[in-house]
Amino acid sequence: MSAEPDPEFEQLLEFVRDARGFDYTGYRRPTLLRRFDKRLEAVGVEGWAAYRAYLEQHPEEFGELFNMILINVTGFFRDKETWDVVAAEVIPQMLAAREEAGPIRVWSAGCASGEEPYTVAMLLAEAMGEQPYKERVKIYATDVDGDALAEAREATYTAKQLADVPEELRERYFQPANGGFAFRSDLRRSVIFGRNDLHRDPPISRVDLLVSRNTLMYFSPEIQERILSNFYFSLRRGGYLVVGKAEALQQGRRHFSPYNLKRRIFVKDGEAEPAFHLPAPALLPDLEPGTGLEFGDAAFEQGPVAQLVVDDENRLAVVNLTARVLFDLKSKDIGRAFHELEVSYRPVDLRTLIDQARQEQRAATVTDVRWGRPNAGERSFDVSVAPLTGMDAPFAGVSITFVDVTPYRSLEGQLDRTRRE
Repeated sequence: MSAEPDPEFEQLLEFVRDARGFDYTGYRRPTLLRRFDKRLEAVGVEGWAAYRAYLEQHPEEFGELFNMILINVTGFFRDKETWDVVAAEVIPQMLAAREEAGPIRVWSAGCASGEEPYTVAMLLAEAMGEQPYKERVKIYATDVDGDALAEAREATYTAKQLADVPEELRERYFQPANGGFAFRSDLRRSVIFGRNDLHRDPPISRVDLLVSRNTLMYFSPEIQERILSNFYFSLRRGGYLVVGKAEALQQGRRHFSPYNLKRRIFVKDGEAEPAFHLPAPALLPDLEPGTGLEFGDAAFEQGPVAQLVVDDENRLAVVNLTARVLFDLKSKDIGRAFHELEVSYRPVDLRTLIDQARQEQRAATVTDVRWGRPNAGERSFDVSVAPLTGMDAPFAGVSITFVDVTPYRSLEGQLDRTRRE
């Protein structure tokens, strides 16, 4: 198979995204191609353009396509050896590290029809006791598949689906209902289901345990980097990440430390990735604890505009996720002299703009900065360098933002050509 992207296939992915809001452009191409091919064969068309036309004429095909792409393969206690480690080691250590009455927060990302979050619920109830579980635990279970989420909320499973649940747990946590077995409603209240696109939506914060199994494998390395950045932000220090046995997590080795590599269990030790540190409180509003500071941090980290902060000694102090991806900035770059970094002079000479902002104590801007990267095409940015004022100093550094104005410049160009014609 050619390594070069097929323009017609890329256009088809963009059409699916624009038509239905499902963005699969970050998924690995070999996986997508196989699954799209199956749908082409099923409906009897040849070529990506023909399939796009079929989608436009048969909107019900979108559901079949999404089911084929997602393929929700899940189950209770899937890969039993991993859950044995979670039950015997991870959960006891996680509970010991938390205050006796403090809340326990779990995120099951890519939860499909609910088997994994309910597996976690049973293990926590066993470890804590049912009453403390009800008082302290919140399990946030997310997916992009609305039908799967509806099934998960129903929480009713067949005897075959419960085959891997140990008999004593099956008797304790499931009750006969509608010809099947339903997870107990009093414990089900702690499991909160909702839609979340790992590629595009903000992460859930202050999580003690994050389970995302066989989800990352469908994304390209660049999107995996973004998602793992979100996972790092989501977890508390000392929190645990459990991924699927097929996921080597190569992109995450600098984010998390292995706890049990064979079982794909990792831990956030607080030292793996300083680049994910967020703005110091001195540069943010003076807020009381719990009144919004973490939302400000999350907004900065997840903002669609690339943003960097350079301190008063001209060192790179802070960089958000969009800027890290755009300029390929790493943990080792935090704290470095800004003039040593390529971003200081490409795509525009930021050093001059920083000096101007410092001297004039007002924002310095430059518009329509053109910049292209291999295989990414040329883009246009409006760049602003704004001075930051510290609590005890008139100049605490600068905030640098890159606003992508490529679509507007493209429209202006089209309008200009139309006028000339």
